[in-house]
Amino acid sequence: MDLKLKDKVVIVTGGAKGIGAAAVELFAREGAIPVIVGRSPETGNALLERIGATGTRGLMIETELTEVDACRAAIGKTLESFGCLDGIVHNAGVNDGVSLRAGPDEFIASLQRNLFHLYNLTHFALDALIESTGFIVNVSSKLAVTGQGSTSGYAAAKGAIHGLTREWAVDLAGHGIRVNTVVPAEVWTPMYDSWIKTVENPEKTLEAIRARIPLGRRMTSAEEMASAIVFLASPCSGHTTGQIHHIDGGYVHFDRSYGNIEKDES
Repeated sequence: MDLKLKDKVVIVTGGAKGIGAAAVELFAREGAIPVIVGRSPETGNALLERIGATGTRGLMIETELTEVDACRAAIGKTLESFGCLDGIVHNAGVNDGVSLRAGPDEFIASLQRNLFHLYNLTHFALDALIESTGFIVNVSSKLAVTGQGSTSGYAAAKGAIHGLTREWAVDLAGHGIRVNTVVPAEVWTPMYDSWIKTVENPEKTLEAIRARIPLGRRMTSAEEMASAIVFLASPCSGHTTGQIHHIDGGYVHFDRSYGNIEKDES
């Protein structure tokens, strides 16, 4: 299926690893020009090299997203390199475990890591996005709607992303700019792999997590998240805006008792 993304310039924050990397690869496969914005330049450049997105077909911009000037510079470098910007995928973020006990300074720092750069990058890119009738796709988290405990900063940031999705969709509709969010729950990524190795019994923990996922009792893949992101970025979803899409195998919206029901083998 041609998603009509050929030669579209797309920024993907945190695009060197995990969901972001899968999105970068799929954008490139669809003929778009991915721009990775974030840390891990060696990993990002290696990814671009592997998928043939180098030179005029892609770019890695090393950026500390918590810095306002760095966000401004990343947009400027993109426009300098390609002359336009067609969309932004706001993917970067980290569940940093900033709890109620962490204190105000740590809470604000968590918002800087997980929220402020969405506003900053979009602000500096706004004229370019208006000119291209572009798109914005945000990557949220199940914690925006479920909570987890001991992660006030991350949960607040992801909840705010849902609010901004609706606000920006209304604000930018007159310019034809679509704004949508995808919400992952349990997605297998290198970061998830690193986390699971820190628990006491990784395999037993994974088994319990999978058992709570109704569709297939398995985790979502990064590639499945990427497919949703790229579709929402494309003209094929041209009349979809302001929507919160849960890509999670039913994890959030199925009744919690589901995990205790034996699978119907009939």
